[in-house]
Amino acid sequence: MFDSPEFARLTNLTAAFGPAQPPFDARFQADITDYGQYLRDLDLIAQRHSQQAMEASLDHTRANIEALTQAATAMATPTLGQHWLAYWTDLGQRAVLYADALRQSANHFVAHEEGSLETVLSWDHVTVVDGSTLRRPVNYNLLRIVPPAGVTVREDGRPYIIIDPRAGHGSGIGGFKDESQVGAAIHQGHPTYFVTFTRLPIPGQTIADVTAAEAHFVREVRRLHPDSPKPVIIGNCQGGWAAMLLAATNADITGPVVANGAPLSYWAGQKGKNPMRYLGGLVGGATSVHMLADLGHGLFDGSNLVFNFERLNPGETWWGKWYHLWDNVDNETERFVGFDRWWGSFYYMTPDEIAWIVENLFVGNRLSRGSANLDAGHHLDLRRIQSPIIVFASHGDNITPPAQALGWIKDYYSNVEEIRARGQRILYTLHEKVGHLGIFVSSSVARKEHQQIVSTLKAIEALAPGLYEMVITDEQGEGIYKEFQVAFAERSIEQMMAQAGSDDDDTPFATVARFSELGTEAYDLSLRPMVQAMSNAVSAQVLVQANPMRLKRWLESDRNPLMREIGPMAEQVRKQRQAAAPDNPFRQFERYSASLMHQWWDGVRDLQNAMIEWNFHTLWAAPPVQALGRHMSRTVSAAPQDDLRTLTEVQDALDRMELGGFPAGVVRMLIFLAQSRKEVRRSRLERSERMLTITEPFASMPPKQRTRMIHGESLIVGFEPEEALATLPVLIQSAEERRQALAMCLEIAGPVEEMSVETVAMFNRLALVLEQPPLDPARLSAPVAAALPPPVQQG
Repeated sequence: MFDSPEFARLTNLTAAFGPAQPPFDARFQADITDYGQYLRDLDLIAQRHSQQAMEASLDHTRANIEALTQAATAMATPTLGQHWLAYWTDLGQRAVLYADALRQSANHFVAHEEGSLETVLSWDHVTVVDGSTLRRPVNYNLLRIVPPAGVTVREDGRPYIIIDPRAGHGSGIGGFKDESQVGAAIHQGHPTYFVTFTRLPIPGQTIADVTAAEAHFVREVRRLHPDSPKPVIIGNCQGGWAAMLLAATNADITGPVVANGAPLSYWAGQKGKNPMRYLGGLVGGATSVHMLADLGHGLFDGSNLVFNFERLNPGETWWGKWYHLWDNVDNETERFVGFDRWWGSFYYMTPDEIAWIVENLFVGNRLSRGSANLDAGHHLDLRRIQSPIIVFASHGDNITPPAQALGWIKDYYSNVEEIRARGQRILYTLHEKVGHLGIFVSSSVARKEHQQIVSTLKAIEALAPGLYEMVITDEQGEGIYKEFQVAFAERSIEQMMAQAGSDDDDTPFATVARFSELGTEAYDLSLRPMVQAMSNAVSAQVLVQANPMRLKRWLESDRNPLMREIGPMAEQVRKQRQAAAPDNPFRQFERYSASLMHQWWDGVRDLQNAMIEWNFHTLWAAPPVQALGRHMSRTVSAAPQDDLRTLTEVQDALDRMELGGFPAGVVRMLIFLAQSRKEVRRSRLERSERMLTITEPFASMPPKQRTRMIHGESLIVGFEPEEALATLPVLIQSAEERRQALAMCLEIAGPVEEMSVETVAMFNRLALVLEQPPLDPARLSAPVAAALPPPVQQG
């Protein structure tokens, strides 16, 4: 039929009245292909979730069988009756101690709800700036951490400013313990500052106001430390994107940025994983937060965000953490109460703040796509950040998986060459298993990752522009004496994303974003005036206090007359405590039963995750539906790219290839050596930093000049490597300077015996160009000496 003359005439007639279209059979075939991929994706999602559920169930079953075997074996004892009495005595006492732990935690909640400004920050501190007094007032404050006895802080050291997440909870989690981000910085002698916020925002406060206040904080820190380098900005979770906004809009005042578990690319992820990013498509996009803020009489209740986090892992939320307290109530109460002080302290946002966050981050993903505006006068482009960026993510993080922490790099940069051309240094490090909160509060993470990040930041600006993985390996020693080896391995964007794990298509999320925009507009024009008219301060308070997360804590506090006697009873129990032995068979059966319950809840979690993702893709990944938002899935890196050689920075660098003299020549040689290794050890980077800061002629250069020189020479080596090598004799002309340059490079490259074949070959090539003798083969390791090519004769 499609080959008939009549059909051809009909096609020609249609073309005369409209734009040319692909042949009908080609479009039909494309539709079939799209639907086929749609069905394959749904099948893949089902397979992955089924496999994960089966693996989790098998792991639980194996552990439960072992626990049951041990409990059954323990029952074969002649003293079973004594164990029974001991167990029931212990059970009753644990019930009192458990209730007392809940009571203590709830009392902290009540104090917070009634206006307490206390945070979980465990370090002594003084207020430096009260944000409510600024020209654009906000509910943020800048605190300075007071160093503990025995710790000396260098006033000319690089300051650290830590920004905690404002995601429904309070602030202070980055300084919750001694072994924390605060501890990692202050114990190395850095002036340390902390950005906190109060429970209620200033009416009318916006994200732009908050960013302006944080910029004021940075300027105040720089005023207090005029002889220090620019401060490091550390952002945790939601504080991570706040730190990036700050650096993108105030590039002239911020130093290196560290984003810990920071969700910057909300659409990124893997099919079969990361269910939280799908929730926006199942709850109406941004429309729901607009309505909740209106029902709150102009305040968005942060407990709604906390509830979203809790339902990610119902096994832990509704059973695991409570049984863990019950099982270990003698030594777990202090930790539980301390952490719940933070987790159960709910903070508020203004409608403008939560709307900006949802529309530009959670649902709209505009920041990662390069289409976000801070306000009418400030467009946000993360490529404007001039300072080095370190991203810390974990595969065990179900709130901000690695793809969401790193996906923005793929969205902004087409390749690593563009990162280098723009002079940016981006480092990332991936943890295998620590959870989201562990990134900020885990003592082991503080001892390893955060300590190494702080140590790395001392020399990071000596690193040539590019994309690097910060690889941390154990070297030797135990406990506080354990030493780590750190290297910076060059990576491509494709390698980075393969490590992060990202195979999902952005188009369904873009469709949700478009639907969210339309839904929000419809709500604003129809229901919003009525909802706002119905809401008042009293109705808002009724909704807030009826929230189950709050009601539970009110009932567990001393405000409940039934709980007031629990405290004295707990004191009596502690004096007469008779804990059952760990090998008590009834305690073992209890733990076995608790494990069965946890397994059931994990099954609920797996089913929930599968249904969330299946429903999302069924609704929003269907080919006809995706047409609604296809244009919103475009990213900066996907746009047609200009030749990088046309960038002003590249042209300026190439024009200055024969300029700069001895300093430029040494830096160029170091870049050649670094590229030959494909990675840079931190020890070499630190030696390079020392050379650049204490050795002339580098020491007398302003820091900006050194940074520009490193950037320029890396561009020259990257775009014209042969000519860059050939012009070295023009930069370093005298024989004495050439010997000195090679000696400096050899000192930084490290012991000759540890050099790789590629590094030795490059060093010898540099020596040949400068008409100097190569490395003595006798100093090389035997494998390296054997692998080297024959020396090239000069002249």
